[in-house]
Amino acid sequence: MKKFDADYILLEEMYQDRYFPDHLVDKIKALMLEVIAFLETGERDMEKVQEQFDKMTLGINGLQEEFEENDSELETGARESIGGTTAYILKWFDLDLDVEDAIAERDW
Repeated sequence: MKKFDADYILLEEMYQDRYFPDHLVDKIKALMLEVIAFLETGERDMEKVQEQFDKMTLGINGLQEEFEENDSELETGARESIGGTTAYILKWFDLDLDVEDAIAERDW
């Protein structure tokens, strides 16, 4: 069982950009940490892995209204940060899954 890179900062670009409220970025991070915890178990069944990424992505979809209520939105900067972090997770765990497929359920 491989542990995730303790030195990697999830969603670093979103945290650095004041346009994205930290408390909402924390919610996205929590969803990503759930996927990471699942992957740290060593699960390799790609259907189960995709289900976890779908759950994460649907959770992020559900945050859009909160972002809007805080004068923010899941726009290009957010998409790039979420996509980049997802790509890093996929690479770290050596998963043969394209980032676009991993977050295919997104509506942001």
